[in-house]
Amino acid sequence: MTAPYGERLTAAVGERGALCVGVDPHPGLLDRWDLPRDAAGLERFARGVVEALGETVAVFKPQSAFFEAYGSAGIAVLELVLADIAQAGAISLLDVKRGDIGSTMDAYAAAYLADGSPLAADAITVSPYLGVETFAATADLADQHGRGLYVLALTSNPEAPAQQRARTAAGFSVAETVLDWAAARNAGATPLGSVGLVVGATIEPPGLDFTRLNGSILAPGVGAQGGEPEHLPAIFGAATPLVLPSASREVLSAGPDPDALRRVATSLANRSTAALTP
Repeated sequence: MTAPYGERLTAAVGERGALCVGVDPHPGLLDRWDLPRDAAGLERFARGVVEALGETVAVFKPQSAFFEAYGSAGIAVLELVLADIAQAGAISLLDVKRGDIGSTMDAYAAAYLADGSPLAADAITVSPYLGVETFAATADLADQHGRGLYVLALTSNPEAPAQQRARTAAGFSVAETVLDWAAARNAGATPLGSVGLVVGATIEPPGLDFTRLNGSILAPGVGAQGGEPEHLPAIFGAATPLVLPSASREVLSAGPDPDALRRVATSLANRSTAALTP
C-alpha cells in the first residue's frame, strides 16, 4: 500500500460520496436484526452491513469494543470484517481510541497500521491525553504504510469540554494544541495529510480555524445522535469540505434488509455531499 491515506480517502469520497458508516454491533441492534447475541450473530450483522453497502459507501468505521466483547471469537470476526472492507474497495477506519507511550504505543501501531497484521486498517482513532507527541512514531508508521490517524479533538459527550476546551499555560485550548500538532504533520501534503481529527457533529462551534489542518475531520453523531449534514457548515465554516460525516444507528437500524440499508446510506451520503460542497 503505497498511496498516502489522504489521497486514497479523497478518491473514495469523490467516487462514493462523503459518508462514513459505523459498524457498531450493539446488542440492541443484534436484537433488532433478530440475531443472537453471540459471535455468530456478530458475524452475520457486521459482515452483512459490509456486504450490503461495500460498493456504495466510502468509509466503514468498525467499533472495536463491540467485537472485543466476544473475546477471541469477536476479534476473529473483526479480522474478517476488515478484509471484507478492503475487498469491497472501501476505506476501513477502525475505532479503537488507543493512546499510550513508548513501546506500548509502538505495539498498538504495529497491530493496527503495519502491513501484514490481521487487524491492520486504513486508519485508526487515537486518544491524545498522554500528549500528542506520543503519536510521532505511530504517525511515521502510518505514513510508511499509506495509513492514517484520527486524533480525538472535540467530542460530543457532555464530559468532554472540561478537558478538551481547558486552557494550557500558553493560553490555548487542549483541542487547539491537538489541531496544531496535526496541522504540522500534514503541512505540504496534497490533497490531504494522513492525520485527521475527530470533532463531533453536535458540538457548539469551537471557534477554531480548521482550514489549516489540511486533513480529514471525522464528524460522528450524524443521524440518530442528533447531528444533521445540513448543520455541519455552521460548526466547521470554511473547513466544511474537509469533513467526513459519520452515522451508525441511523443506517444500521434500517437493517437487516440490504435494500433498506442502501436507501438510508445513499440518502445520507447525498445530503452530506451537498452540504459539504462549497
